[in-house]
Amino acid sequence: MTFLKKPGLILSALIVLLALLAVALPALLSPQDPFASIAREKLLPPSPQHWFGTDHLGRDLYARVIYGARLSLAAAAVAVVIGVLVGALVGAVSGAIGGALDFVLMRIVDVLVAVPGILLALIVVASLGFGPWSMALGVGLGAAGSFARVMRAQVLKVRQEEYVEAATVMGIRRPVVLLQHVLPNAARPVISMAALELGTAILSVSALSFLGFGAQPPEPEWGSLVAAGRDYVATSLWLSLLPGVCVVIVVLAVNRLARQLGADR
Repeated sequence: MTFLKKPGLILSALIVLLALLAVALPALLSPQDPFASIAREKLLPPSPQHWFGTDHLGRDLYARVIYGARLSLAAAAVAVVIGVLVGALVGAVSGAIGGALDFVLMRIVDVLVAVPGILLALIVVASLGFGPWSMALGVGLGAAGSFARVMRAQVLKVRQEEYVEAATVMGIRRPVVLLQHVLPNAARPVISMAALELGTAILSVSALSFLGFGAQPPEPEWGSLVAAGRDYVATSLWLSLLPGVCVVIVVLAVNRLARQLGADR
């Protein structure tokens, strides 16, 4: 019933579903070949034949945006998974064990949080080489610190609950208590945060791709599509504007759903 009362939520869900469809089955959304180049059709404005116009090589821009969703969204999703796994593991170990280990791990996390995420991602990409998966690793490590802090705080909070103390008094082993009672309840805020982080990851991946650190031409990627249109802004504004608008719309839709998920929890 929440969806029916909030049209914006319905629209956001539809946008996210279309984005997922573009990742899984892009041919359903665009029958055009994103790599097909027709010289006589270069730099055509948006029209019924080419919804987003064509680029400087005569390739259909709408098709390239649709097929570019696969790399951009997949890299962002992988980045969030890496951030959750690394951050949650560090935060859970830190909160569960405490002591000197907690102090050392949290100081490392403080360093990660202090370094701008985009800078850390650039360092990782420069070390491992260009490509969407290097970007995903860099963005994921940049987000891991925030996940670690949230997980640690939740573990410390849940450990004080009565049902955890009761399980301990009953003689249940500490690792079992952590796995069955503490971690499942501590993970809920982390899941909500992961959904919200996905929008940030999409922006970070697109920004790195815009700078040229993503998939190399002719592979389409949202950030690289925006970058490719920079030289034609004065005459063919749609080349940068329309892919950029798509990125913004998807990020806003993901953030809207993530906020609703957090409210429901």
